[in-house]
Amino acid sequence: MIKQARYVKSIVDLKDQPEVLLPQVLLLGRSNVGKSSFINALTNRKNLARISNTPGKTLTLNFYNIDESFYLVDAPGYGYARRSKSMKDDFILMIENFIMKSDHLKIICLLVDFKVGPTEDDIFTHEFIRQLDRKVLVVATKKDKVPKTHQFKQEKLIKEKLGFPNDFYAYSSVTKENIDQIITHILTTIQS
Repeated sequence: MIKQARYVKSIVDLKDQPEVLLPQVLLLGRSNVGKSSFINALTNRKNLARISNTPGKTLTLNFYNIDESFYLVDAPGYGYARRSKSMKDDFILMIENFIMKSDHLKIICLLVDFKVGPTEDDIFTHEFIRQLDRKVLVVATKKDKVPKTHQFKQEKLIKEKLGFPNDFYAYSSVTKENIDQIITHILTTIQS
C-alpha cells in the first residue's frame, strides 16, 4: 500500500517543519514501545527508522515523507527515566506545541505496549489528545508477546483503561497482524 518512504528532516520547533506542506501523522508513545519497528512495518522498509536497544534515543520530531502524500512524524518517546527533568519538560513542550499548533496534523497514532498495558503517561497522553479534539488511533504493539489465550482479556483491559477508544488496533511487528487495516485507517483519515 505504501510504495515510497524517505527520511526528510528532524526538528525541535514547528517553524522548522519541511517547506513542502503535506498532511501529518504523528506517532506518540513511551520509550521502548516499538515506534521504530512500527514505522519500518508501515513503510515495509527494514531500516528506515533505526531500532535501538537504548530507549529514549529519539530527541527530535523526525519527518518521513510517505508516497509524497503525507508526513509520518516520529516524536520522542515519553517517560524515559534517565532523562533529566528539564530535558523531559522540553520534550513535553515540543510535543504539546506541535499537537496544538500544527495546521497539517490529521491524526495521532498513540502506541501502547500490549503486554504492559497503558501506563499513567499513556492514559494522560490519550486524555490530553481527546481534550484537544484531535483524531487519535490507538495501536497496541507487541501483541505477539502475550499468549493467545490471554490476548482477548488483555485487549479488553487496555481499552477499559483508555476509556474505550473509538479507533483501536492490536498489532505485532513479528506477525504484521492488522498492519493493512492500520494503513487503510490512516490513509482514509488523511483523505477525509
